[in-house]
Amino acid sequence: MCETCGCNHQQSPVITGGPKYGGNFRPEDIIFTGGDTENNGGKKREIEVKENVLGKNQDLAQSNRAFFNTHKILAINLMGSPGSGKTTLIIKTIEALKGEAEIFVVEGDQFGSLDADRIRETGIDVLQINTGNGCHLDADSVGRAIRELPLKANALLIIENVGNLVCPALFDLGEHEKVVVFSVTEGDDKPLKYAPMFHEASICIINKVDLMTYVDFDQEKARANLRQINHHLLVHTLSSGQGTGMPEWIETLREKMKSLQSEKRNAHATKKEG
Repeated sequence: MCETCGCNHQQSPVITGGPKYGGNFRPEDIIFTGGDTENNGGKKREIEVKENVLGKNQDLAQSNRAFFNTHKILAINLMGSPGSGKTTLIIKTIEALKGEAEIFVVEGDQFGSLDADRIRETGIDVLQINTGNGCHLDADSVGRAIRELPLKANALLIIENVGNLVCPALFDLGEHEKVVVFSVTEGDDKPLKYAPMFHEASICIINKVDLMTYVDFDQEKARANLRQINHHLLVHTLSSGQGTGMPEWIETLREKMKSLQSEKRNAHATKKEG
């Protein structure tokens, strides 16, 4: 788990580049305390912290989810390897839906703000989270971020997680949909090699299909591998750069937003009738 990959580093994430540009918003140290040791007959024994870390994260995620549900904000946790095309997908999604819905982005990277700067050129509000040695976002950092963003009811919130096919799968952010992106350049075996990520996702995007003639990628084999890990997974094949397959992805988002808003209206109507 994250104790072995740097997330137990004591450096806090830094949230920058949000609507409040006058300085950085720096949260307190977050929950990744890592392991500890104690003497046991001259031997060191590791104290397991995974359950406590994930338990606290889950409580915070539920709080985030309650906020999203109350304000009918569809929250998407976008995950995938570096270079899978997540940022381009976000930009093209914004271009397709701008004018239909308010869109906000939380951008997660270990360092820098290159992707956030690209997204900000579309004219929407973006908030950068730099995780330092942390290899994923967590519910605490996202909760702080959504308090900084001027979120509005009925909006779409896209959270671009740190590029990583391992740790982001473990941490619920309070999102409605976990979307994993992998490109044809990564190989059709990725669902089997990184099974937890694809098992936890609700939507998978096979990206950069315009490059299939140049790489060794079997789309049917990839889909079979996905079904083996998660037969409930909704799969889109597209090229975010070229636009191929994008209308189907956009329609999925429209349906998800309408469904969330309809559920809230029905719940409100039922309560009122009662």
